Amino acid sequence: MLQTTTAGSLPKPSWLAETEKLWAPWRLSGAELIRGKQDAALVWLKEQEKAGIDIVTDGEQFRRHFVHGFLEKIEGIDWQKMTEMGIRDNRYVASVPTVTGPVKRKGSVHGDEARFCRAYTTHQLKFTLPGPMTICDTIADAHYGKRADMAMAFAEILNEEVRELEAIGVDVIQFDEPAFNAFMNDVKEWGVAALHRAIEGVSCKTAVHICYGYGIQENIDWKKGLGSEWRQYEEIFPALNASRIDQVSLECANSKVPLSLMGLLKDKEVMVGVIDVATSKIETPEAVAATIRSAMPYVDPERLMPCTNCGMTPLSRQTAAGKLASLGAGAAIVRKELGQKPL
Repeated sequence: MLQTTTAGSLPKPSWLAETEKLWAPWRLSGAELIRGKQDAALVWLKEQEKAGIDIVTDGEQFRRHFVHGFLEKIEGIDWQKMTEMGIRDNRYVASVPTVTGPVKRKGSVHGDEARFCRAYTTHQLKFTLPGPMTICDTIADAHYGKRADMAMAFAEILNEEVRELEAIGVDVIQFDEPAFNAFMNDVKEWGVAALHRAIEGVSCKTAVHICYGYGIQENIDWKKGLGSEWRQYEEIFPALNASRIDQVSLECANSKVPLSLMGLLKDKEVMVGVIDVATSKIETPEAVAATIRSAMPYVDPERLMPCTNCGMTPLSRQTAAGKLASLGAGAAIVRKELGQKPL
């Protein structure tokens, strides 16, 4: 009941990369970089445990970018052929690598990282991967011709990775799919099917994280035009509720997403975002508890998983640690009210 988790990313310590900056370059190299990443992951595993987070992650300490960190070890991608393209339905433009041939996993991408984390925590462990649709929206295609075809190709190699991570002992595999919030028709036509291909033959818990993005200016500007209610999820939640994915996320803290939309996920565990990642203000445990209570009319406590709205990479380490502590303490308040002993 009310198992806590995060959406994934956490700030890089200052020894590893510039702080409070998305996709900052590494400050180390070679063997020092490998050890630095491991040290950073260990710091955040223990910070999460101390804060009372039940399902912990590596905080994406091993990756600069949540998509490109996976793609760097995939064949068929030309990193010298950079292409300018619109991202998230032209919300912003980026220079991205280009798929020039059939994509193939060269070998394990995150296996060593998952083994490291599994060895250092007895908590449930979650590992995040980019979803097939979001990969296709973050890389140029000069080979497949159709996004749906390329998505299925990436889903196949994601499935290879997921099977390996499950065998290592990862308890939850989360696919980050912010593109689901930009291409609603595609979600229903082939996005969910691509996720199904990615989890084929997997028995561990699976999750999909969809969000309105980090608190960067492009996303802030986009949200200004969404009106007094953000109802994009209304179009895709029925398809996700009918899917084979176990958990679905959505924002709740300081969000304009109508709480009633959670009712469309009646057959899923719902990661309810009770921590606002677009502000450096640290929520009080009481405020977190109040947000959890506001979701309970639509999601029963057994399916409700208090979570962060999105990743916290752009925040300071101190702020993120404070927000984690409030997340754990706020959930504990509501558990006590419900008569459940501490986990």
